Amino acid sequence: MKSLTILRHAKSGWDVQVERDFDRPINKRGQRGAEIIGQWLKRQKLPVDRIIASPAVRVTETLDIFQPAADLDTIEPHWDRRIYLASAATLIDVIRDTGRDTDHLLISGHNPGLEDLILMLVPETSGDELRGEVEEKLPTSALARLELDIADWHDLDTGMARFAAFIRPRDLDPTLAPAMDND
Repeated sequence: MKSLTILRHAKSGWDVQVERDFDRPINKRGQRGAEIIGQWLKRQKLPVDRIIASPAVRVTETLDIFQPAADLDTIEPHWDRRIYLASAATLIDVIRDTGRDTDHLLISGHNPGLEDLILMLVPETSGDELRGEVEEKLPTSALARLELDIADWHDLDTGMARFAAFIRPRDLDPTLAPAMDND
């Protein structure tokens, strides 16, 4: 069995002027979201063996805060440019490239690709509340943990995952609820 942890980057700062979207940093609210999601992962004792991530500034800054909070700061992320604004199909290709040695993979990147990835991997079943929440929105700093009955990441295909967990910053700190999105 493999586990796939999907982490969307933290809330970015639109008030900072940057030449390229790639260079947009996270804001103070994003810093808090990345930290509390990392702390939650540590409390859950969910293992991570490898991290692959977009090299965009908002993802690198998210991981700079998330990893120490999750006690994963000894893992050096593999930065993969293909993840930047990737489609779900491209993300599946990136994950398949992981091979069989990694059991617990974390991927960090952007929407809409990550949200679409979750919806492609987890089949639609009636009463699946977690899938319904993701269908509504995969907010910044949200983390989804999926389980897959495969021995090798090369075998990853659509409709074969199930939720182990889904957590959003607002679930842990009500001040990070959507009504605060204008800060």
